[in-house]
Amino acid sequence: MTIVIGVLALQGAFIEHVQHVEKCIVENKDQYKEKLSVITVRDDNQLTKCDALIIPGGESTTMSLIAQRTGLYDDLHAFVHDPRKVIWGTCAGLIYLSQQLSNEAELLRTLDLLKVSVMRNAFGRQAQSSTRICDFSSFIPYCDDFPATFIRAPVIEEVLDPEEVQVLYKLDGKDNNGQELIVAAKQNDNILVTSFHPELAENDVRFHDWFIREFVLKAPMSGF
Repeated sequence: MTIVIGVLALQGAFIEHVQHVEKCIVENKDQYKEKLSVITVRDDNQLTKCDALIIPGGESTTMSLIAQRTGLYDDLHAFVHDPRKVIWGTCAGLIYLSQQLSNEAELLRTLDLLKVSVMRNAFGRQAQSSTRICDFSSFIPYCDDFPATFIRAPVIEEVLDPEEVQVLYKLDGKDNNGQELIVAAKQNDNILVTSFHPELAENDVRFHDWFIREFVLKAPMSGF
């Protein structure tokens, strides 16, 4: 049997995620314990084929509106709340998954999954975008120089349920409101979120490989 990783393709940087997952599959086909494939997801028929789903960066308001207008919202909501499924939200995906938004909350209907409060555009607008070399070796072995790109990025301002949500990485410093800059976290063992865009790290698939090994291949999926 094949584990299917879907990438939500309503809007945003979904192609780059697909390319990174494909590269992981090719480079590690002899190491992954299961056969993997990756597909884009635009409707409920494609979603039902998936064991895992990546919600990419882009514009969370637009994603939310498209999902509602196409009738996909209810299926997405059910999918991400299924504990057998693996979910990863990057940047806009983090916003879309969160239970609370501290600003601009009226602009979108979230999927109400991640037990955190998030600030949108915490680093400012497009002009304040940047790539930072981050040391993720505390949770990704030997990954101490990853180029993390932040584009109009959100941050997690508050963890609402510390028993379920584990902070993986904080940037040095605090925002203008004195809040810590939490930019990577996981909820239980099946939900991952990042403020930054690992899919924009050209030819560097370490973050995607870790996601596959630690989340996708370890998940209690139906049939595996």
